[in-house]
Amino acid sequence: MKELSIFVDESGDFGPFQSHSPFYLFTLVFHDQDASIATQIEHLERELSHLNAPANHCFHAGPIIRREEDYQNLSIAERRRYLNKILTFTKQTNVSYVTFSVEKRNLSENLGLTVALSKQLSLFIRENYSFFSPYDRIVLYYDNGQVELGKLLATVFSVLLPQTEMRKVIPANYRLFQSADLICTLELLSLKGDHHILSKTEEAFFGSLRDMKKNYLKPMQKKRFTKK
Repeated sequence: MKELSIFVDESGDFGPFQSHSPFYLFTLVFHDQDASIATQIEHLERELSHLNAPANHCFHAGPIIRREEDYQNLSIAERRRYLNKILTFTKQTNVSYVTFSVEKRNLSENLGLTVALSKQLSLFIRENYSFFSPYDRIVLYYDNGQVELGKLLATVFSVLLPQTEMRKVIPANYRLFQSADLICTLELLSLKGDHHILSKTEEAFFGSLRDMKKNYLKPMQKKRFTKK
């Protein structure tokens, strides 16, 4: 049986436009189960030992950048090392991704966020149906962080790709879910950089917009899905 895993993460919320959160986006990370990532996981866990972190450490990109949660007592240099570990892991795995985004201020009264994102996702699946059709089973892994996104995914995939099933994921249990979190965070930063609205904390972490693009955005965006 040929199986495709899809790991989902989002940034933003389904509420009205607010200046501090102008975008909503979600990322799908695709992984063919025939392509093992066991070696990459073992390497990542060895690298974690160099950071004096447990092998099961769960990466969370936003808090790494903002110095929150497990990272609140770490310097910028130390936090960069954490982000670089999950970045390197993701680059070395045989995955691809696509991100769908909406600038909420541009939504009309007749085109809500759910409708706009559903249209983007549906069009992507239809245009790339030849990629999905060989799979006997497609499994969507999502932590059910937002009910609206869960419903959107269930509706679109059930109609267009009925071989899909959804599973609730515990982020700490799946490295590729942590990769999805990283990618979604970087895609949000890319949008913020383009609109010149990076926070002071984000600018301090990356050094400059140029360094962020060179060291993080461009290497990761090489993993973007390309039409088969």
